[in-house]
Amino acid sequence: MDRDGGTYTCPMHPEVVLDTPGSCPRCGMGLEPTEVTEEDPKNPELLDMTRRFWMCLALTAPVFVLAMSDMIPGWIERTIQGSNFLWIQLVLATPVVFWGGLPFFQRGLDSVRTRSLNMFTLIAIGVGVAYIYSSVALLIPEIFPGAFRGPDGRVAVYFEAAAVITTLVLLGQVLELRARSRTSGAIRSLLSLTPKTACVIRDNGAEDEVLLESVEPGDRLRVRPGEQIPVDGVTIEGSSTVDESMLTGESVPVDKGPGSKVIGATMNGGGTLVVRAKRVGRDTVLAQIVRMVTDAQRSRAPIQRVADVASSYFVPSVVAASVVTFIVWAVFGPEPWLAHSLVNAVAVLIIACPCAIGLATPVSIMVGVGRGATAGVLVKDAEALETMERVDTLVVDKTGTLTSGGPRLTAIVSVDDERETEWLKLAASLEQGSEHPVARAIVSGVKERGFALAEYKDFQSIPGKGIDGRVDGKRVVVGSSGLLMERSIDWSALDERAESLGREGQTVVFTTVDGRLAGLLAVSDPIKDSTVPAITDLRKDGIRIIMLTGDNRFTAEAVANRIGIEEVRAEVLPNEKVQVVKRLQAEGQVVAMVGDGINDAPALASADVGIAMGTGTDIAMDSAGITLLKGDLQGVTRARKLSRRTMRNIRQNLFLAFVYNGFGIPLAAGVLYPAFGLLLSPMIASVAMTLSSLSVLSNGLRIARLKL
Repeated sequence: MDRDGGTYTCPMHPEVVLDTPGSCPRCGMGLEPTEVTEEDPKNPELLDMTRRFWMCLALTAPVFVLAMSDMIPGWIERTIQGSNFLWIQLVLATPVVFWGGLPFFQRGLDSVRTRSLNMFTLIAIGVGVAYIYSSVALLIPEIFPGAFRGPDGRVAVYFEAAAVITTLVLLGQVLELRARSRTSGAIRSLLSLTPKTACVIRDNGAEDEVLLESVEPGDRLRVRPGEQIPVDGVTIEGSSTVDESMLTGESVPVDKGPGSKVIGATMNGGGTLVVRAKRVGRDTVLAQIVRMVTDAQRSRAPIQRVADVASSYFVPSVVAASVVTFIVWAVFGPEPWLAHSLVNAVAVLIIACPCAIGLATPVSIMVGVGRGATAGVLVKDAEALETMERVDTLVVDKTGTLTSGGPRLTAIVSVDDERETEWLKLAASLEQGSEHPVARAIVSGVKERGFALAEYKDFQSIPGKGIDGRVDGKRVVVGSSGLLMERSIDWSALDERAESLGREGQTVVFTTVDGRLAGLLAVSDPIKDSTVPAITDLRKDGIRIIMLTGDNRFTAEAVANRIGIEEVRAEVLPNEKVQVVKRLQAEGQVVAMVGDGINDAPALASADVGIAMGTGTDIAMDSAGITLLKGDLQGVTRARKLSRRTMRNIRQNLFLAFVYNGFGIPLAAGVLYPAFGLLLSPMIASVAMTLSSLSVLSNGLRIARLKL
């Protein structure tokens, strides 16, 4: 994307969004594009700051050498006569301050105009005072009293301080801008996964290589061995294995055949696939991931309020500390006491850069969210990432979360065997109207037995209980014993068999035709291979785990016993799931809810952290704060690790920033002078200010190397 188009935001204040590039009206930092592109675009601010830095460095070096020349006795007298060397410093320092430091003065003036004092306020005051004082001292020294004069009778000047501070701040801006650009590396790595072209199969059988932008939903695409799948779609021909690790973090390739869903940007293995395009462009899973990551990186974690409150008082406090420093040195300092007052007051202004405090949280969030995306853990907002660290109770749905979500029809039991064909066809025909995994298993299982299904009418879904409707003129109900109880239908003839199947971990649903029990269907959903190890790890981590399912009690307890979950809440309706979550929260628990279905969405939204399986429904993912692309509980342990490391990194950054200022300001004010005779030069203060920001940025970038 061209940096001259789109919108721009501030990494420290993401709520600031402007239509044109420039600087943030609150903190003065350069704005960045809200939309990240695969190509790393030219950053005009970085180019400008780099050009200013090198030119100012060339001018500042001789100024610094001249200022330090008094350390070499006789050197000045042998080279430059009288006070000419001071005029040379003025000539060289003037373009450094007024041209090199122009962006800082502009931002400092804007901060006063908008009443949002920031680091550039302090830099502008410090550099401006040092330069103006030195210029006046050189041009009309006779106006200064003796308190400003040294032993040689001259009024000290600080052109080198003004020039060196400006140059060092420029260097800090260059290094900071380069480091900030790396925080978008995770998004660019995701965008780079998408192939640029696709092989489209035309209706006449011809194959054309076209740009990816030309592919439309419904197109047939050929994906050869070793090629990346260009779009989201469904395999219609061929078989192969697909490496989905770049999106899910799972290194084991996944088998794909006719009917299998494929995700754009994943890598095809050794077979050739023909894929029907379903989602293209901005609708693909990868595009949605990029948007989600970008939005999350711009969100604000609650811990950011600490930095916000500190920053709101910080700059006025520093200005006050600088004034106090000037007064104390003017009253108690040695000769020339007014010169010492000025130098130390400037040092306080320069060293107390609030940039490190402001960057402490955003840089960690940006890098952490990006790292999670590359490991299949999508964080919707920074608050979810922060809260995940404090979760002590995990509520998990069963179907599609603990189990594969791909159940199969495993048992058919009839009240009257002679009428089994009739009621089985009716039940499966009605189940066509449901998207529930159990319904899909029944439909698939009956079709495999060679039945041709009929049309259904008056379809009604009873959440958590079953379905109702008409098929071939008959009223058909398929659902739980609870639904039959509501309809006053007797199921005792099959009750014992239902309990037996339930104890084996199978899900049982009853079928009635025109108000009379016809039979039952049992569906078995295999437990995911990753479930037991994940449950073990989470329990070791001290997490309380509760299974919450609408399935019957026998089935739920059978599954729970096999995977090691002790607390089970079965036969729970969707609205009751929300009530369970709220009761746990009322007990003081920090609750994370894991689910994948439409019926889980209300509970996901109510939990402190909602975690959706990427294999589930869109509404579940929309309701959740975190989405696990691979769709297994191991992703919860990865999310916990990411949350802990990110929050620890933020605390480290805030500690570095606050400790730096806690020690730096007193040192710059001269607190060590009475005991040790040590003073902190404004130039050294400028170096320290730059290092403080770079230390926070470098520490935040370490998260990118976190192993998940």
